[in-house]
Amino acid sequence: MALVWQTVCRGRKKTRRRADGPECGRMTIPKPYFSIVIPVHNEEGCIAATCEAIAARFASEGIADYEICVVNDNSRDGTEEILKKLAAHLPAVRYVNNSPPNGFGYAVRKGLESFAGECACVVMGDLSDSPDDILAYYREMKGGAECVFGSRFIKGSRVNDYPRHKLWLNRLANGFIKILFRLDHNDITNAFKCYRRDVIEGIQPLLSAHFNLTVEMPLKAIVRGFTFKTVPISWTNRQAGESKLKIKEMGSRYLFIALYVWLERRLSRGDYRRRS
Repeated sequence: MALVWQTVCRGRKKTRRRADGPECGRMTIPKPYFSIVIPVHNEEGCIAATCEAIAARFASEGIADYEICVVNDNSRDGTEEILKKLAAHLPAVRYVNNSPPNGFGYAVRKGLESFAGECACVVMGDLSDSPDDILAYYREMKGGAECVFGSRFIKGSRVNDYPRHKLWLNRLANGFIKILFRLDHNDITNAFKCYRRDVIEGIQPLLSAHFNLTVEMPLKAIVRGFTFKTVPISWTNRQAGESKLKIKEMGSRYLFIALYVWLERRLSRGDYRRRS
């Protein structure tokens, strides 16, 4: 569903009216600068708390130039009904439905086709990412960053209730990527990152259908010459629902996409790098 912003004049002030479909309402709101893209699949236990916490945090700072664009990835529970109610009472919230097949990567890619802002921040729907950190990303982007990559494993970061076996595998995978690409950043696999619109355009086409998109996007941005800022973030394990990440199914997919981007870096002779 394409997003259209209609200019409406109120005296001397120009605002934008969202005209993207009946499920999202017709409220007059500022055109967003910052888009928060949240892919969800069967998140009826979390998505309302997530959207409300983000909206409350931004409201506490008087920030209105943002949107929460939720991508409903073929949920079979009550997620869509909750999204309808959220869109009706929170002006910043809208949602789009992702057509089958479903998958985390497909859902994020749908969100990246639909967001309205100048930058897009990918956030999980289970409230594992802190609204304080989302606000920090917003400020970094306002300060001119091309990308903002959070890390849960540097000074100032905090991790709460990370399953031990997943933590071990996370550190192993990120260590491999760090060595392969000679990176300083140590949390590439985390989805919670922010990209300017021209960066998102510059890393196309995106191939990943599942959680390996979390690796493809930042690595392509780096390999194609975009810059990023690293900030410490916190992470808290979900309190409701179940994780959609299946480690056994994803290992080979992570490896494939990492090697794919590595081969682009080594063999493409800069054909895909940004043009100054």
